[in-house]
Amino acid sequence: MDKLKSSGHLHPITHIIQKSADIFRKMRFAMAGGPEIETEYYNFDALNIPAYHPARDMWDTFWLRPDDKKPLVGVENRKLLRTHTSPVQVRYAESHHPPIRIIVPGKTYRHEATDATHGAEFYQIEGLMIEKDVSLANLKFVLNNYFEELFGIKSEIKFRPSYFPFTEPSVEVDLRCFLCEGKGCGLCKKTGWIEIMGAGMVHPRVLEAMKINPRKFRGFAFGGGVDRLAMLKFGIDDIRLLYNGDLRTINQF
Repeated sequence: MDKLKSSGHLHPITHIIQKSADIFRKMRFAMAGGPEIETEYYNFDALNIPAYHPARDMWDTFWLRPDDKKPLVGVENRKLLRTHTSPVQVRYAESHHPPIRIIVPGKTYRHEATDATHGAEFYQIEGLMIEKDVSLANLKFVLNNYFEELFGIKSEIKFRPSYFPFTEPSVEVDLRCFLCEGKGCGLCKKTGWIEIMGAGMVHPRVLEAMKINPRKFRGFAFGGGVDRLAMLKFGIDDIRLLYNGDLRTINQF
């Protein structure tokens, strides 16, 4: 009888998405979404990853078998399970003009082996801000504020040079380890820093695909795994615990 009367629990992933939405809403970011079955154009081409681009090897893609009853004409008919939430950036910009501030939480898919830190399906959260005067300094401010409220800590982040086809310059975002305060521990692999997401300034070619003049507007984008954020916040050491349906995991939160 007591079990029947017990209240429900938010899944850790749901908790992170709802908390993130609340934090970014205060910074005037709207929430956007898009289809999980995506076209090659939105998932790759519009994001500066054209056919035969070597960067496509960075995404292990689930391609969907085409409908045999329809002729395959152009890339629009090539369907896949989206490999990231970035296609929503382009879709949103098709019906909205700058200034743009959005976050995009959603499920993504990649054909890779499952282990304690990887899965074939997982959740990402993406952010996009496009205005006339935007820089990496604005990105750092937004992310610092986000991590401070999400983890309840005094945040310190650093940028490391990286490469993503849809941003230039591109950076990896590292968060000073909040468990050891940068001294080095098992969580941060003795480095004092936790690699937490990728980011950068939106590539001019991506802005052009959005029908936005790159000489007039600039923007930043960032993206990371909701699963990883949940694991860090709640001390979960195996991503598979988030998807196995065991209520003993969910009932802790």
